[in-house]
Amino acid sequence: MSLKSTSTNSKFKLSLTAWIFIGLFIGIAFGYLAPAEWSMSLKPIGKLFIRLIKMIVAPLVFSSLVVGLAGAGKGQVGRLLIKSLIWFWLATSVALVIGLGAANIFKPGIGATQSHDVSFQAPAPEAKKSIFEQVVPESIFKALADNAILQMVFFAMLFGLALASMGDRAKPVVDFFQSVCDAMFKVTSYIMLFAPIGVGAAMASAIGHHGIGVLANLGKLVGTLYLALIVFVILLLIVVKLIMKINLRIFFVELKDALVLAFSTTSSESALPLAMDTMKKLGVPRSIVGFVIPAGYSFNLDGTTLYLSLASLFIAQAAGIELTTTQQISMMFMLIITSKGVAAVPRASLVVLAATCASFGLPVEWVATILGIDELMDMARTTVNVFGNCLASVIIAKWEKVLPADAPIITGILKEEEQG
Repeated sequence: MSLKSTSTNSKFKLSLTAWIFIGLFIGIAFGYLAPAEWSMSLKPIGKLFIRLIKMIVAPLVFSSLVVGLAGAGKGQVGRLLIKSLIWFWLATSVALVIGLGAANIFKPGIGATQSHDVSFQAPAPEAKKSIFEQVVPESIFKALADNAILQMVFFAMLFGLALASMGDRAKPVVDFFQSVCDAMFKVTSYIMLFAPIGVGAAMASAIGHHGIGVLANLGKLVGTLYLALIVFVILLLIVVKLIMKINLRIFFVELKDALVLAFSTTSSESALPLAMDTMKKLGVPRSIVGFVIPAGYSFNLDGTTLYLSLASLFIAQAAGIELTTTQQISMMFMLIITSKGVAAVPRASLVVLAATCASFGLPVEWVATILGIDELMDMARTTVNVFGNCLASVIIAKWEKVLPADAPIITGILKEEEQG
């Protein structure tokens, strides 16, 4: 009798996704209906949730990379790097072309009015770091403390290869990092219990601060961005479905929690632990997940690069400056390079946008017009960033011929223990 009761109760048990959506809608309603100061008072709760996620990013990424690469040979690591970079550059180039195309077709900047409610000061010029300084850490402990994912990837590659070359002598170290990795995923499951509250608080404070009416004058830009991102995602899915033969239904069903989290928090980092765990459950080997997804956070921000191309042309159109085809192509190549340095944190892309405007003689102060709606656009581009990196891990695994034939992402069937 008790077994039957337990089974009946489980039918009415809400999933994490359902709770996150409930928190999301409650947050939107509270932010819209409650006084602004009440909604804004919830901002620290949303920030607390983001801090909890960021707290585990470094140990999770580092330990999963070390464990994955320790079991791989030098040849595989080299192939992973080359194939990942090829796909990253291809995907971001397509995103930029779609962004430029959408801006030229819909011309969202025509008729826009500059906002005088906000101000934007271009960041002070900093001493430029070479690519080697951005990749090679001065100290691995400093890289871990700063959540510098690219530097963690570089050190973990060297450390993992060193462990692989040591054979059985390295087994205690590998076992240690395996335990750290497993523990971090367990901590992730604990933190995700707080996700509905954190998401609701973040949405309430965002709506309370900016208001729904901010879309009135700039709705065309937001609509154009969302449409362009949808076109990009559909294009990727068509290519992957035809070439890779993956089960798209289970891909989205299992990844939805990470995507909703990215959308509601506007932070790719907040979705990183959950995204990595999901791709492992879907059958992508640990070594691929541990390498491709963290590397993608620096080299494969598809949603951000599409936004940068669209926003740059929006500012040009709004300011009445006509960019020639040659100038737009030059801008695209510049963004291909500069977008690789965009940190996977909210609003960091505005710095790159300001630098792009300055380089092409566009009024930097127009970035202030976008600030009011940037959070709404950041939700979409961050979600596409996470989606693109997860899809990249599947593509590289298939390209490397290490995706098992019975992987859930191929068969569409999850094992019982993974469902539980």
